[in-house]
Amino acid sequence: QVQLVESGGGSVQPGGSLTLSCAASGRIFSINVMAWYRQPPGKQRELVARISSRGTTNYADSVKGRFTISRDNAKNTVYLQMSSLEPEDPAVYYCNAEIETNPWSPRFDSWGQGTQVTVSS
Repeated sequence: QVQLVESGGGSVQPGGSLTLSCAASGRIFSINVMAWYRQPPGKQRELVARISSRGTTNYADSVKGRFTISRDNAKNTVYLQMSSLEPEDPAVYYCNAEIETNPWSPRFDSWGQGTQVTVSS
């Protein structure tokens, strides 16, 4: 009933920039926190950045000052602007959202399918 669709992944050179987008659709009453996670090859999934419905943001130390998370509540969309990409940044990036489908049901986590980011010279 709820779908998150990511876009914007690709390959860039070190120092380059990419912007990821994730749009939520379906039966949505409200969205609380939206976040980006990443999973490098052979490693566990880790939190990159998160943003509350009011715009409060948190970042992993490894991306502070380089990545910016933002959201458009009217479009149910979250963005991740990535700059100064480093060889440590390649991963599959996943979008996550805490969603309510109606006022009487608890929130649940919804995940996107992931988008690949590659950093290579």
